[in-house]
Amino acid sequence: MPRVRSPKRGSRSFSPRKRAKSIKGRVDFWPEVSGDPRLLGFAGYKAGMTHVFLIEDRERAPDYGMEMKKAATVIEAPPMVVVGLRAYQKTHDGLKALTEAWMSDLPIHTLMALKTHREGDPESGLRKIESLLDKTSHLRVIAATQPKEAFGSQKKSDLMEIAMGGGSIEEQFEYAKGLLGETVKISDVFGAGEMIDTVGVTKGKGFQGPVKRWGIRLLQHKSRKTVRGVASIGPWKPRRVMHGVPRAGQMGTHNRTEYNKRILLVDSEGERVTPKGGFNRYGEVRNDYILLKGSVMGPVKRLIKLRKAARGSSYPSEPPQVTYINNEFTRQMEAD
Repeated sequence: MPRVRSPKRGSRSFSPRKRAKSIKGRVDFWPEVSGDPRLLGFAGYKAGMTHVFLIEDRERAPDYGMEMKKAATVIEAPPMVVVGLRAYQKTHDGLKALTEAWMSDLPIHTLMALKTHREGDPESGLRKIESLLDKTSHLRVIAATQPKEAFGSQKKSDLMEIAMGGGSIEEQFEYAKGLLGETVKISDVFGAGEMIDTVGVTKGKGFQGPVKRWGIRLLQHKSRKTVRGVASIGPWKPRRVMHGVPRAGQMGTHNRTEYNKRILLVDSEGERVTPKGGFNRYGEVRNDYILLKGSVMGPVKRLIKLRKAARGSSYPSEPPQVTYINNEFTRQMEAD
């Protein structure tokens, strides 16, 4: 039997595979958009997965015009409250915060999420930002989620800094000034058929060995000391372990960004996607939600940050024709 070559698996671009500092995800980049001022992101909570039937609308696809079965992820996205506005100046060391303005009478679920907060008049904060518009290069709003409106077990809000795009800095400021203290729906930011990026933290799997972490093959049963390990960790010289040698370590709980996830549906009727009895370990979808094609990182109830697509795509921009959404009862423990 010929020997099967089994090199180290996994992309090295993610190394070192260390644990994320926060399970809320980190957005490192915001794309540039044209047109009127708008928000470039939103946040929601992963409810679960289902499958749909839709009409393939890519003209060059072999199944063009046919009904196809696709996996889909439901992300519940209750309205977010715009609680603050922050101005940034671009320097040689990156973006530097100039000043900020907060809404008056912050909700209790938002105050629980703030470590420090300076009480002040929002009008004075807005006037200070307006006086520094000549130095301002970026404007971002601070929005708070409402998880209590979703799955209900979490009371404290998750804060997200959302960049603004389109128009000039002055136009963005006027637009953001009208949003301060108001609620924003996901339908105001994204639409069906649009391509977006998802940012989140993957499921945590703890400290794992090289077989599970890197996919190397097992050694023969007569091997010395170990079977689920590496036969050789490298040469005598140089006297160090090379970075390409698969080693044990942290697996999961990594910050990841997935590009170009297509929105199949943006709706507020949760019964269309909620299975009978609710999603396992989540419950019923009671607010606005989006249906994304494919899978999304992280377990249920994990915060998923949504961003305008940073890369181009060949998918049509028109909303897809969804013919069926599965919402049957699928809990294995109840079926048994």
